[in-house]
Amino acid sequence: MLELRSLCKTWQPRQGEIRQLLQGVNASVQPGQTLAILGPSGSGKSTLLKIVAGLEPLDSGTVWFDGKDITDVPPERRHFALMFQDFALFPHLNVQDNVAFGLVEQRMAKVQARALAQEMLGRFGLQAFAASRVWQLSGGEQQRVALARALITRPLVLLLDEPFSALDAALRVQLRAEFRSHIAQSQMAVLWVTHDEAEARAMGDVGMRMEAGVLQPLWSA
Repeated sequence: MLELRSLCKTWQPRQGEIRQLLQGVNASVQPGQTLAILGPSGSGKSTLLKIVAGLEPLDSGTVWFDGKDITDVPPERRHFALMFQDFALFPHLNVQDNVAFGLVEQRMAKVQARALAQEMLGRFGLQAFAASRVWQLSGGEQQRVALARALITRPLVLLLDEPFSALDAALRVQLRAEFRSHIAQSQMAVLWVTHDEAEARAMGDVGMRMEAGVLQPLWSA
């Protein structure tokens, strides 16, 4: 289980001004459960994900996983995956090597990593695009590649930052069902941040809203 305990974070937008971005944030997410966090831009949602991923330091509070305090554990040892709203795919790599990237970073042999990437692309119906450059794909196809790359390393926690914000409404609806299916198969704890309430309710087993730096409960399974 992922647990966030009394997370606090300040931000200095300009010299001499300090803003309280997170104020005693508490939440927990079970394996196989998706916690959807609603909030407008600038409310601290993305900062929260970066803190959970280990990419941003806390002022106070702790992050726990599986009963252990991982606050000071570096990102590469957490085995979490963070998926950005702009996909963050590598334009100089083909689709297969984008998906295999995380495995290669973990020092798996390229031949084995590429074989596993082909299998993962098959789950998403993207095997025919293995040799394509990512910029040749549609927005929906790029989003599937990004999720395949996130899942292939079998992360313990999946962190999603406005994953559908760049897509049109019809494609967002289509991908919701696909993402729910793939996430359920993986049995990960998932944090999904969005400003879209319909998306949050479609994806989240539990829903919370970020208000004045505090998470307020909206619904639960």
